[in-house]
Amino acid sequence: MSSPDQVLLAPVLAAIAAHTAAHTGVDARNPSPPVVILIDGPSGAGKSTLADRILAAWPATEGRTKGLPTLIRLDDIYPGWNGLAAASAHVSEHVLRPFRAGLPGAWRRYDWTTDAPAEWHPVDLARPLLVEGCGTLAAANAGLSDVRIWLRADDQERKQRALARDGEAFRSHWDQWQAEWQGFLVREEPARWATLELDGTPASA
Repeated sequence: MSSPDQVLLAPVLAAIAAHTAAHTGVDARNPSPPVVILIDGPSGAGKSTLADRILAAWPATEGRTKGLPTLIRLDDIYPGWNGLAAASAHVSEHVLRPFRAGLPGAWRRYDWTTDAPAEWHPVDLARPLLVEGCGTLAAANAGLSDVRIWLRADDQERKQRALARDGEAFRSHWDQWQAEWQGFLVREEPARWATLELDGTPASA
């Protein structure tokens, strides 16, 4: 019997392999860029866990692309509890657009302790790119990515997960964050841009 992790992971790896196969050997003089994978969904759906599973299962060589993907978590970019839209725009402007154009890009960490922007992190153009977090699947990012995953989960289950992960600090901001998220859903319709939709709710939930 397949584990819950395998049930979610198998279609993702299949989608990545299909993309790689379709773009391998097309034009040796102008090789396709490394694959770009986006994972979005509501808080607590399991995006971070799925991203970790993808990295753990990544083959040593995926077509012409070598090495593990660069993993970017929007949790490291949000400039506070009202920062979902800002982080989404940041990763689009500073990471995805330049990456797709073959230009150097970088993302800037936000330090929640000092409540200020912190250091920049350059993005390796030679490695695949994996970006996860609420706000990743904005309309502007659809054409800048290859495999786009929408991960949903039962509302009660995901709230329990999120609060267990982030503790009481998140509990007092849950409604505020949900309002941010609902605004993003209305503006961007993220599920519309997904190439793969998955359910992160445990079978027993």
